[in-house]
Amino acid sequence: MEPLFAGVSNNAHHLYTLLSCIGFASKATVQITPDGLRFSVEESRVIQGLAFLDKSLFTSYTFNPTTGPESNGHNDQEQDPDGISENLNYPHFVVSLSALLETLKIFGINELPEPGRDRDTSIPQTNPVSSSAFNAPALLMDRSCTLQYAQHGAPLSITITEAGVKTTCELVTYEPEEDETDIPLQRDAIIMKIIMRSAWLHNAIAELDSATPTILKLSACAKHEPYFALSGAGGPFSESTVEFSIDQHNEIIGGGPGPGSMPSQTHHKVLADDGSSRARATRTKLAPTVTETFLVSPPSAMGERIRQSYRFALVRKAARAMAVANKVSIRGDRQGVLSLQFMIELDDQNTAVGRPVGAGVKNPVGKVCFVDFRFVPLLDEEEAEMDMQDDGQ
Repeated sequence: MEPLFAGVSNNAHHLYTLLSCIGFASKATVQITPDGLRFSVEESRVIQGLAFLDKSLFTSYTFNPTTGPESNGHNDQEQDPDGISENLNYPHFVVSLSALLETLKIFGINELPEPGRDRDTSIPQTNPVSSSAFNAPALLMDRSCTLQYAQHGAPLSITITEAGVKTTCELVTYEPEEDETDIPLQRDAIIMKIIMRSAWLHNAIAELDSATPTILKLSACAKHEPYFALSGAGGPFSESTVEFSIDQHNEIIGGGPGPGSMPSQTHHKVLADDGSSRARATRTKLAPTVTETFLVSPPSAMGERIRQSYRFALVRKAARAMAVANKVSIRGDRQGVLSLQFMIELDDQNTAVGRPVGAGVKNPVGKVCFVDFRFVPLLDEEEAEMDMQDDGQ
C-alpha cells in the first residue's frame, strides 16, 4: 500500500532553517496538505508559531489522502496568502519537534546563532571560510532528506542520505488534543498592517532587550508622531523606546546603554536610508521611512492611535525568525491579536537570504516561504500585575 505521505528534499538545511524558527516548543502539530506540511507550536495558548514547508521545497511530494481515515476529500480551508491556514480535514498528528531538528542536523547542519546577537552578524555566511568533511560543497550536492508517513498512527520516518551514508529515524506520533485550535486572527477586522524589512524589527527588539523588559508596548498612528514605536517596560530599568521615524537621514539619534550602565531612560529614533530618492518621493507622507506598507485604521472607540501590550519574553521567541527573514508583515486585529508574518527567501546554497540590502551583496532569487507568529495581548489587569511584581523586586 502506498504511504499516506512521502516527500524527498535535496536540501535538508531548508527544512531545518524554517522549523528552527518555531523551535521554542518541544512538540509540534503536523498537518499534511496537498500543498505542503504545516507545523504549529504553541505555549499556554498565548503564543503560536506556524511554519509551512511548501511542496516546492521537495523534489518529490506525494500525498494520498484517501489512504487515511481522517480525510473526507473536502477542502474548507480558509484561504491565506502564506498557505499556512489550518484545515482539520487533512491528516494531522503531534511529533517531537526537538527530535526532528536534531535529526535534520545530523550531518553537520550548523544551528543558527542565538537570538539577541547583532542582525548583521547573525546570518549564516553563504560561503564560510572553514569547511569540514560534512559541509564541503561537494557533499552538500549529494545530500537528500526523505520524510514519510505511512498511515494514520504510524511514526514519522526521516531518512537522510549523504555521500552514500544513510541514516533513518522514526519519530513516534501522537494524537493532537481535541481542544487544540489556532490563536484566531480576524482577517476581516485587521486595523494595522505594516510591512518592513525584518532586519529593522530584529534590531529594535534586540535593542530593547538590552534593558531586560517584561512588557512590549506597541504604538501606531497614521496622523501624529510617533507613527510607529516599540517600547520595553516593566524591567529593572526605566522604559526604553524605539521610534521608527519619517526622517530621511542615515543616522541614529540617541544611543543605547553601554555595557554595565544603568540608564534612567533610553529613547531611540530609528532612521533609514532605503537607497532610492525616487522611492522616498513617492512614499506616503506620514509613513515611517523604513516601511513599505503602513496602514493604520483603528476603530473610532480606540481613538486615532493603536496601543497594545504583549509579554516581551514571548515576542523574543520570534527572534530567530527575525534574523533569517527578508521581510515581516506586522498585523493586528480589533481583539489585539498580533501577527508577525515573516517572509523567508531560501537560496540553493543551504542558507537563508536574509542579509541586509545595501551591504554590497546581491541576494539571489530563491524559494519564498512563510513563518507566522501570533500573540495574545496583555489585559490591563495583567499589565498592572506585572508592573507591581517588578516594583516589588
